[in-house]
Amino acid sequence: MTNTDATLTFDRLRHWLATPRSMFIDGRWVDASKGGVIEVTDPASGEPLAQVPEGTSEDIDRAVGAAAQAFRAWRKVRPSRREKLLLALADALEARADELALLETLDNGKPITFSRHMDVALSVDFLRYTAGWATKIEGRTMTPSIPSVPDERELVAYTRREPIGVVGAIIPWNFPLLMAAWKIAPALAAGCTVVLKPAEDTPLSALMLAELAEQVGFPAGTLNVVTGYGHDAGAALAAHPGLAKVAFTGSTPVGKLIARSAVDNMTRTTLELGGKSPVMVLKDADIEAAAAGASQAIFFNQGQVCTAGSRIYVHEEAHDAFVKALTAQAEALVLAPGTQSDATLGPLVSAKQQSRVLDYIESARQQGGTIATGGGTGRSSGFFVEPTVITGLDQQSRCVQEEIFGPVVVVQTFRELDELIELANDTPYGLAASIWSNDLAAVHRLIPEIDAGSVWVNGHNLLDPCMPFGGFKQSGIGREMGDSLIEHYTETKSVVMML
Repeated sequence: MTNTDATLTFDRLRHWLATPRSMFIDGRWVDASKGGVIEVTDPASGEPLAQVPEGTSEDIDRAVGAAAQAFRAWRKVRPSRREKLLLALADALEARADELALLETLDNGKPITFSRHMDVALSVDFLRYTAGWATKIEGRTMTPSIPSVPDERELVAYTRREPIGVVGAIIPWNFPLLMAAWKIAPALAAGCTVVLKPAEDTPLSALMLAELAEQVGFPAGTLNVVTGYGHDAGAALAAHPGLAKVAFTGSTPVGKLIARSAVDNMTRTTLELGGKSPVMVLKDADIEAAAAGASQAIFFNQGQVCTAGSRIYVHEEAHDAFVKALTAQAEALVLAPGTQSDATLGPLVSAKQQSRVLDYIESARQQGGTIATGGGTGRSSGFFVEPTVITGLDQQSRCVQEEIFGPVVVVQTFRELDELIELANDTPYGLAASIWSNDLAAVHRLIPEIDAGSVWVNGHNLLDPCMPFGGFKQSGIGREMGDSLIEHYTETKSVVMML
């Protein structure tokens, strides 16, 4: 992007942010029913960025009603039409990629390069991948044997996959645009309608996404976006009796609350929850390459990633060399506002999150940990935390057992593979893991033993739309992406005809 293009993008976005934002319900831009607003903050400075409506349970009820009405017609729209609309939405995102990337950086804090080439680019790719599933929803034919039916009577039996209904999508603040795409694309492809509740910290890209959906021609009510607080609008959406499904990405404690609310109405759920992903560096690993990969695994997106490699287990013989290499990687990162061109580590999303992460670092000090590098804020303003490497902690310490969701990693040692397996599985979580080694015998032994929904070898966060993604244990229920996309947004109907 040239300097002129960048200036135009800033100017357009400045105008967009200065314009009072509204929610999108039933094809109309509306204010909150009670008139409240939420002030959105720039995490790099702590200064106000924009205002959005403070939606409440009344607004959720309006949105669910609109989605239910729209579902009657949307479910009958030809699959090829749904596919074309999703492809058009992907094209629209791509056309405004620079603007969306800047918006995501201002709202969330992440470096602009990552916003452009990860968040926006992956959202476009995912929309295009998912669009193709709209025309590939299939049933099966069977030949049943029903004892009560005489042989001379013909039986015709088949199954249908039908859209599940209205979907309530609740997304987190770490990847606002990408998580919105992960939720709305499969729902719309399957013929469902959606009420999207973005995180109150980062609601802006969801509203711009709704603008684009309106522009490309999605019918009124198929996609509704309600901004509001999780304890109010989010809780009302999870518990709404008009939903057929809740799709949630966020923390495990909140996921449990959502599941309890949903079960009262027997609402289907998919829950992509927290993680405490181990990075396992075996004896034969290339230490420099493993340290570079481990740095990416934990410091990408400021560590605000459910799959963040926040626990590193390195063979005891390589510990000192590995810590030295990882520390060098951490200290080479540029801690700066995400709009700064050379930034490689931006601020955390909020003052609350900054305080939470710093509290974990302090607990590590109190529990006898050694701060190899980092440990502070690194800047005088904004919600920054330095990339932090900790050694010397016990397996049961808070920083090893609990999800920190920040740029903080703990390095521990192991001697034998059996010990490594025990340590890697010793948390309530089971979302992802990575193994760094070229010893295929050891790698293939570890893979089936690790309690994780994704296991990556010589890489971390190796995600693709064709691969199912989700967790074991308390890291969630169900899968995103892959052929699970349609399974979770449809119901199977069995049909038997006696002729």
